[in-house]
Amino acid sequence: MKARVQRLLPALAVLAASCVAPPKRAADTTDSTGAYVSAPVDDRTRLARLEQEARALAKTDGCSTSEGCRTAPVGWRGCGGPRAYLAYCAATTDSAALFRKLDELKEAEIAYNAKSGMMSTCEMRLPPVVTASGGRCTQ
Repeated sequence: MKARVQRLLPALAVLAASCVAPPKRAADTTDSTGAYVSAPVDDRTRLARLEQEARALAKTDGCSTSEGCRTAPVGWRGCGGPRAYLAYCAATTDSAALFRKLDELKEAEIAYNAKSGMMSTCEMRLPPVVTASGGRCTQ
């Protein structure tokens, strides 16, 4: 009898595990029946949208000399530090709005990386040199 119970234990464990509800994610909500309903926009879509909005704020044209060109950090890697940098012209870009959006992206990406266990290489990425060419800031 004991041997029969021991043979059935793995099957019972699988059966019991299949009855457990998945863990609730921060972005999930429940409907009126208590069932989990995923948020309409997933984390990666939100990150892509935030980055697109930030890049749209960064104006590259309007600088006739390289002194007016700047770089701004984009996102946050799993091991820390920005994923990339974007070039912009300080004379034609609302820098305050750009950095507010980039901060929002950074915070969202830090949360996503922590939640997903994201890893990355740990080298230090320095801002690229930007120059003005034809009235535009380029990397």
